[in-house]
Amino acid sequence: QVQLVESGGGLVQAGGSLRLSCAVSGLSFSAYAMGWFRQAPGKEREVVAAISWGGDTTFYTDSVKGRFAISRDNTKNTVSLQMNSLKPEDNGVYYCAVRGGVLRPPTTSKNEYYYWGQGTQVTVSS
Repeated sequence: QVQLVESGGGLVQAGGSLRLSCAVSGLSFSAYAMGWFRQAPGKEREVVAAISWGGDTTFYTDSVKGRFAISRDNTKNTVSLQMNSLKPEDNGVYYCAVRGGVLRPPTTSKNEYYYWGQGTQVTVSS
């Protein structure tokens, strides 16, 4: 049974930082690309960042480039998202997800991610 458990969300003032973590179990973590997504109220879930199975390739949506950093530790089966210089528009529920297919490259399409965590709330106050 594949499980993803996110942690690290919370309330922070604009300009502050948060670090999200996602612990994954039930599959060979090092063989799968991973993604972080977010969903704001009334909006569709969107990709924030993605990372290849080996960690050598990353993707960021334009709005977070230079502020967020995705990383993974294949020895601990975790993927993290360091979020700096947070803005109110970063508000939302953040989800980590496993990209479908062994050794497939990361993708921005949420339909290609087969397993999802329960989400963690990030609230940025202005």
